Amino acid sequence: MAIYRLIAKGSFGPAEIKAMTAAYEAALLDLGLTDRDDPATEIVATAIVNITGLGVLDPATIKDRALRAIGVRSSNVA
Repeated sequence: MAIYRLIAKGSFGPAEIKAMTAAYEAALLDLGLTDRDDPATEIVATAIVNITGLGVLDPATIKDRALRAIGVRSSNVA
């Protein structure tokens, strides 16, 4: 999974990892991405790591901001 490779490269604590993982899973569900080897999952994961790096820890906010960052509209964009 793309998110786990990116997490392993960074310095994240348990709260950040939990938030990123939840946001990633929710984003993939929203996008209908079931193939974890799809290159789109890497784009989503990178956006999630970037948003979390700004200090955002709420999974729903991370997901919505990441989807907006990659050009996907969500009904709950923060």
